[in-house]
Amino acid sequence: MKDLAPSIFRQRVIIEGTCDKAITDGEIKDYLSQLSTVLEMRTLIDPVTDYSRFGWAGWIHWETSGAHFYAWDEPFIFFSVDIYTCKEFDVNHAADFTKKYFSASTIAYKSI
Repeated sequence: MKDLAPSIFRQRVIIEGTCDKAITDGEIKDYLSQLSTVLEMRTLIDPVTDYSRFGWAGWIHWETSGAHFYAWDEPFIFFSVDIYTCKEFDVNHAADFTKKYFSASTIAYKSI
């Protein structure tokens, strides 16, 4: 993909995983708040969540962008986190924190 704004720093990572129990809205809010601290991001609003027929979703707004979280209950328990920011962060640290927080049995992540 061609970089259309090379003078603007951007960093993105997608973290996905599976775990043994359904993820609640409270867990998503707590995770996003703790992720903010772990990545040293300044939070502009508290995390918000909403439920759809697939499961819970959440979002947090940082001064330097934010993160989205999606949790599926069906056809199996699965989650996906999209982190986008204009401030550099340690991708491995974000992935390790995510795996530990949800006691994920499997995890995969990729910077884009």
